[in-house]
Amino acid sequence: MDKLKELIKKIRVVDFIIIGCVIVALFVGFITYKGFRQTADKQIEATSDIIFKVYMRGVTYSGDKLPIKKGEKTFISIRNVPYSDLEILDVKADRRKIVLPTLNSKKVVIVVEDVSQPDLYDVVVTLTDKAKITKDGAVVGGNKVKLGLPITLEGPDYKFTGSVSDIKVVDAGVDEALNKDMNTTDDVQ
Repeated sequence: MDKLKELIKKIRVVDFIIIGCVIVALFVGFITYKGFRQTADKQIEATSDIIFKVYMRGVTYSGDKLPIKKGEKTFISIRNVPYSDLEILDVKADRRKIVLPTLNSKKVVIVVEDVSQPDLYDVVVTLTDKAKITKDGAVVGGNKVKLGLPITLEGPDYKFTGSVSDIKVVDAGVDEALNKDMNTTDDVQ
């Protein structure tokens, strides 16, 4: 009994903390092994192609044609973390517009190009990639692709920043209910 009391006197608070951490780590490992705790690889329901649109507001360009072209590849960075080259499916660019009131027409207002800013464009670029589909949405490069996600597009002679404005799951191998839940931005008015 005296030996046990001497041993307890030698053990310090730090030793108890270390022993407690080891016991907690063993417990978490055990419940993960038994399947009570779900790991990241079990959350992936499918792998599918996705199409997402990146909206870039206020792109300043004074040349004849925008450097982003349909059919080419662009390097993207998601939240300032480099990711990969992706194929550009479509590019839509429109000069900045303004709304003017009318006095003589049945229309109350008209929309015209802003001549005070002739080199200012709003651009929508459509990209495609393979994604892991989870119950929370599509995951690309370790990031959940959701509306508003900041993305930088970079090519040999441009670097533009925008945000995701639409996401669609393309592959038919994905559960229809999951696809319906993810494609909720079709009828926005």
